Amino acid sequence: MPREAEPSINEREFILEALQQDIRLDGRALDAYRDLSISFGEGYGVADVRLGKTRVLTKISATITAPYPDRKFDGIFTLTTELSPLASPAFELGRQSDLETHLTLTLDTLLRRSNALPTESLCLIAGQRVWNLRATLSPLVSSGSLLTCASISLLAALLHYRIPSTEVRGGELTVFNTLDRDPVPLALLHHPLCISLAFFHGGEKVLLDPTLQEEQVSEGEMTVGANREEEVVLVDKGGGVDVDAIILLGWVSLGVRKVRKLTDAVVRALEIDAKMRDKGGISKELQAENER
Repeated sequence: MPREAEPSINEREFILEALQQDIRLDGRALDAYRDLSISFGEGYGVADVRLGKTRVLTKISATITAPYPDRKFDGIFTLTTELSPLASPAFELGRQSDLETHLTLTLDTLLRRSNALPTESLCLIAGQRVWNLRATLSPLVSSGSLLTCASISLLAALLHYRIPSTEVRGGELTVFNTLDRDPVPLALLHHPLCISLAFFHGGEKVLLDPTLQEEQVSEGEMTVGANREEEVVLVDKGGGVDVDAIILLGWVSLGVRKVRKLTDAVVRALEIDAKMRDKGGISKELQAENER
């Protein structure tokens, strides 16, 4: 099985010695994340996010199907992650790796199990027709903090997506095209994101948004999932050295504080995209609060 090229002994020692002096190779502070870029496709529900060199593309799609027999009032939300050699030579095409499973399960917990996306809102006719919402994540470049970049891309795509408007009369379902009725946004109750942290020197040094090299030489990693209301959704420490509980709580607080800034960046990108799509100012004329 292919493996990621690991830092040499000299590179490892240089990174660790620099961290003892609170210096990172890219010049960032220990609690700073890399440059964030968010762009959207021509259609709704396509988000391309770059966090430093790490890049993840997410596409949202929806079809109408029958619900599960034991969940007649719930729609279906499916999340898949497709790792390919395009993102890293360590990824194999057509073979599900542990990293792919971890990404999918963590993001599913972040959104669906935290009730950020209530599946009841995807129900059209109870027991007969529901929306099957599908999110496909395709990492294009893996250069550290892949989970953070993937969570931003997923949230941005879900907030950007517009689902076709529907109407039920007399038990008959009508799905309107975009010419008849404007599609509607998804009913997201809150906006959770993941923050990746790496620790060194027995937990004394903690890095936010570690690069691939920093992840490879770290003593352990932790993921904090939270929303901008500072509600913690998940905490995942995947092995590594033992860390004191007080220090661990400090890491969680650090991750929660950074989520608000990342969420604001997503909101700003959505506002810019909305202005570009509404060049004629039609949306402003349709708002109830406009001057008449």
